[in-house]
Amino acid sequence: MSISIPAVPLLSARGLTRRYNGRGGCAGVDIDIYPGEVLCIVGESGSGKSTLLNALALRTPANEGTLTYRTAEHELLDLVTLPMPRRRKLARTDWGFVHQNARDGLRHGVSAGANIGEPLMANGARHYGKLRETASDWMSQVELDAARIDELPAAFSGGMQQRLQIARNLVTRPRLVFMDEPTAGLDVSVQARLLDLLRTLTGKLHLAALIVTHDIGVARLLAHRLIVMKDGRVVESGLTDQVLDDPQHPYTQTLVASVLPA
Repeated sequence: MSISIPAVPLLSARGLTRRYNGRGGCAGVDIDIYPGEVLCIVGESGSGKSTLLNALALRTPANEGTLTYRTAEHELLDLVTLPMPRRRKLARTDWGFVHQNARDGLRHGVSAGANIGEPLMANGARHYGKLRETASDWMSQVELDAARIDELPAAFSGGMQQRLQIARNLVTRPRLVFMDEPTAGLDVSVQARLLDLLRTLTGKLHLAALIVTHDIGVARLLAHRLIVMKDGRVVESGLTDQVLDDPQHPYTQTLVASVLPA
């Protein structure tokens, strides 16, 4: 997968560190993500990839390092010192966050349509007819039956709930979406449909996406660039095909070999 990478990154971290009681987490991470690109972070369970994602998304505070974000107006924000009201505004406008478990990213007491419409209402939308029309359109975009707009999330399968969560995150047209293992726990056939949908939507919306996954196949299908983590540190990074077809670090070589057919 190829992409023309702009010169100026959207999100940048230098020396980013998040430790728990001095142990685990991630340490000394340098990372850039550019407008319109999909960047995957891969590694085994415990490698620090989800900790890094949460630190980058400001869901957990970093202990050390710098973190900056460039807005659509070309303002460079220091995310470490950014006041909480501005952080909240960023999270509901420029950013999205897709949880591994859709139950954590949906409101289960309201309908599918309301789940999609709520982020728009948080940004000032009030016209009921337009909200419902937009929700219906997004249900169709993520391959859900728009006739089920008034049903609760519990009425949908796991894969459908994940697509509903994606619609809830993308309806505001964010510039950057964080995704934590978005296909984990789904059947293979459901995974394949969801991956195809993600690839279509990121390209269509020119959306930057930072995706954590333990699945090399997911990374190969979706990512323009790849970061490999082990024991909380980045051990290899580069263009996806380059890293997976010619891995340099022994750990990356082991990861790639583990998914090769016998």
